[in-house]
Amino acid sequence: MADVGDIPGLPLARWPRNGVFPPGPGPEINDQTQLAQLIALGRTVAVFPESARAWLWAEHTAVPLTDAPPVVTHIAWPAHSRSRALAALVRTATRL
Repeated sequence: MADVGDIPGLPLARWPRNGVFPPGPGPEINDQTQLAQLIALGRTVAVFPESARAWLWAEHTAVPLTDAPPVVTHIAWPAHSRSRALAALVRTATRL
């Protein structure tokens, strides 16, 4: 994170939190397509988990970070759901 947090001319992208963008010089991002385009144009940088390599474009470069915080994934569903597909997803996610 120390290597990517302060790259001159290449600020970190900013995502809204509770509808408000945090302060900073980076572009305000609303979706992954917009982010991918701005990265490809050399306008911003972002930090993703290694699993995101699958959607990187040829114009993107991935550099491993050793000091990035761990990624936590949450899954939530309606308590009243009886979907078999959802149940299978939850079983798979908890197994992984």
